[in-house]
Amino acid sequence: MIHFVLLISRQGKVRLAKWYNQYTTKERTKLVKQISSNILSRGPKLCNFIEYGEVKLVYKRYASLYFCAGVDPSDNELATLEVIHHFVEILDRYFGNVCELDLIFNFHKAYYILDEVLIAGELQETSKRAINHAVVEQDALVENVKSQ
Repeated sequence: MIHFVLLISRQGKVRLAKWYNQYTTKERTKLVKQISSNILSRGPKLCNFIEYGEVKLVYKRYASLYFCAGVDPSDNELATLEVIHHFVEILDRYFGNVCELDLIFNFHKAYYILDEVLIAGELQETSKRAINHAVVEQDALVENVKSQ
């Protein structure tokens, strides 16, 4: 099970944070600070898995963003990397070569896409086409409401 998903810039700023377990605000702040410092300080040739307390951190760097997931220690790390890559491919398909600015100015879309991919920390939808269709339908619905 995925406990949380974080998107962290190379400067250490959190661009997206989705929590699937109960954490207090203080715990969240502490986790984000420690996780970002751990990931940002690692070299590019090192492994993308870190044992961190009661969770295992699985991360991957795409351009200027680190996509990080906190999973159970018994979960398969490679499957989690595939989930991260799947999410990035869907973002790329929607935004057309996604960048950090896309996520800053369209954070609501990034959260919506993440909610289409993951529910309660479990993979919900594997079809990129189905997710893209749902997002396009939501865009059409929003435009329809705006035009009324």
